[in-house]
Parts: sequence; structure tokens; C-alpha cells
Amino acid sequence: MQYRNDKYGNKLSVLGYGCMRFSQKSGKIDLDKAEREVMAAYEAGVNYYDTAYIYSGSEAALGKILEKNKIREKVNIATKLPHYMMKSKESIEKTFQEELSRLRTHYVDYYLMHMLTDVKTWERLKSLGVEEWIREKKESGAIRQIGFSYHGNSDMFCRLLDAYDWDFCMIQYNYLDEHSQAGRAGLQYAASKGIPVMVMEPLRGGRLANNLPEKAKKLFDNYEIKHTPAEWAFRWLWNQPEVTCVLSGMNSLEMVQENVRNASDAQAGEFTEKEEALLKRVVEAINEKMKVGCTGCGYCMPCPKKVDIPGTFAVYNKRYTDGKSKAFQEYMLCTVLRKDSTSASNCVECGKCEAHCPQHIEIRRELKNARKALEGPVYKIAKKVVSLFLKY
Repeated sequence: MQYRNDKYGNKLSVLGYGCMRFSQKSGKIDLDKAEREVMAAYEAGVNYYDTAYIYSGSEAALGKILEKNKIREKVNIATKLPHYMMKSKESIEKTFQEELSRLRTHYVDYYLMHMLTDVKTWERLKSLGVEEWIREKKESGAIRQIGFSYHGNSDMFCRLLDAYDWDFCMIQYNYLDEHSQAGRAGLQYAASKGIPVMVMEPLRGGRLANNLPEKAKKLFDNYEIKHTPAEWAFRWLWNQPEVTCVLSGMNSLEMVQENVRNASDAQAGEFTEKEEALLKRVVEAINEKMKVGCTGCGYCMPCPKKVDIPGTFAVYNKRYTDGKSKAFQEYMLCTVLRKDSTSASNCVECGKCEAHCPQHIEIRRELKNARKALEGPVYKIAKKVVSLFLKY
């Protein structure tokens, strides 16, 4: 196993264990199976284990496994505060204590604001006293490092990085999302500030491993270096020294073994121009079903009505490449779970965005199409519920 340093020089395995996808049995986490997989990863050198309050049964399962095998002090636990459920400093404390109880520990190594969406959401948390609460927990040792996880565009990500003295962050990042979400621009900005970056969704929910179009598979098959599609995706990430740790939701011993093998010899800077060109051709093959040729450059922003134009187009495209369910989930994250809605339906067709688009996209027309595809009855109901919830 290889390691990279966090902000304070602590060594983190380049492969992290994402505990959201523990296998289920009879509607509950299969604890025996999860234990075998977690311990196989631990024995191979994995020392970063990521869970969250809202991952059903995950914190409790991880806590039991670490306690049973007496390895709590030998690993790093990362878990998350569901800030969107918090109404007061007292509710933050109550939730945190519940997490400690589930995890059977008295401290958390890496604690994240879960799905922090924008600066206004952070300001709301500050109004509840979260800064003082964090300071108290860090002084007592109950929280070692504080960070946030993020879904959204690179501009807002960079603004969030500047809004507080973060110890680390976590982003969705993979070779298909190089210029969407926080993207390479966000990754490099975090690195410039000395903030370690943990990466989630390295395989885009498995799409980059199991659901590639035939054209993309042939590109890999015909290349002189033989890697599995999953290995190509992981190595692309580890090729970038700015990436600190890559999470994988491992739920089989075979997956653990393959990922550990790759994490043991992948090197930063190992990709040649030929490998970079190969991945670009693979992206082109995947994106042939794209509806909008948006590169996520952000020149169209800011929108006077707060529409997240690059984010909307990224999800609109994803609807046709990754499926409706994945797109719905991400569109909710990027447009609704924030203080101010950034939905496509906010558009008033002023046209300011089109004047700055280097791709000459007919943005107003495409936003209408995106709205029809993404903002169905379920979305509208969910948006109303969330908007009422966030008022309080």
C-alpha cells in the first residue's frame, strides 16, 4: 500500500474504504461478510474508513468491526454531520454523540459537513454556532480534523474552500467528471491552499467499470497496456499528486484485492501523453449520447437568477449516460439542497449566458429541455418539501 500525507503530515492510504455499500442480507448489513472485507483491507494497509450518519447501519457496523478486532486506534474514521437536518447547536451535539456511540469510539479522525452545497448554507450553520462547536470538539480531541463533502460546480467549491480554515475536503472526481462538479480546477485550487482532497465516485457509481459502451471497451482492449476499466479509472486519479485518498465502496474480497493491488504500484505522474489521449477518446465514446456539449468551463456564470447552468447540463447529460435515478439524485443535490434554489426553472431567458459561451450553446433552449427532462412531478414535490424545511 502507498500513502500520501494529510495537512498535518499524517500518512493516509491512497485507497480508502467507502462503507456506504456494505452488502445486505435480509434487509440488514451482512456483518460477517463486511468484517472479512474490512479486515482484508486493513491487513493490506488501508487506514481510512469513510461512513456517514445517513448511511443506514454503516456507522454501527464499522464500529462493531473495529472494536471486535481491536484496531480502532490503528485506523482513521471519517464520518459526516447531516447539517441539513440541524436546527441548533444542541441538535449538532446530539447527532455527533449518537455517531460516537454507533462507532464505539470517543473521537472521530476526519469529520465532514455532509454535502455542503454553497456559502449561504455554511453561513446558516455558522448562525447555529457551528464554528464554536467545532473549536470545542477540536480542543477536546473529539474531532481531529474538520472538512466537508461537496457536489456542485468548481466556482462554488472554491468559494467554500475560502470560507473557513478547512483541514480537508471530499469531492466527486473521475475522468468523466474532470471538468464538471468541483473538477480538476477545484482539485488544484485545494492543493494550492494545502488542503488534502479525498475522492468519492472514482467509478461514477460503477459506470466506468461495468457499464461502458462497446466502443469504449474496445479502446481499452486494443491498447498496448492491459488494465481493467476500473484500474484505468483509479490509476488516472492516483496519477495526480493533488489526490490524497480515493474511496472505493468495496463489497467483495475480489474487489478489495484488485484495488489493493492497484494502489500498491500506481504512481503519480506515470501517465504518458498516450494514456491521457486514450482516456480522452474513452470519454468521447461515453459522451456520444450527451445532449449538450457543455465543457463545464463556467463562462456563462453567474446567472442573475442563480441557475447552475454547468451543473444542470452535466446532470442532463448524465440522465442519458447514467440513467434517470442517478441524474435525479444529483440534480436534487445540485439545485435543491441549498439555501437558494439553482434549478433550470429559475431561468427567465435573459440571454446573458449565451453571450459568453465559448461553445455557442443555445443555453436558453437547452435549459428548457433540461427542465422538461429533470423537473418532473416527484422533483417538484421534493423541492417544495426541502424549501419549507430549509426555512427553519
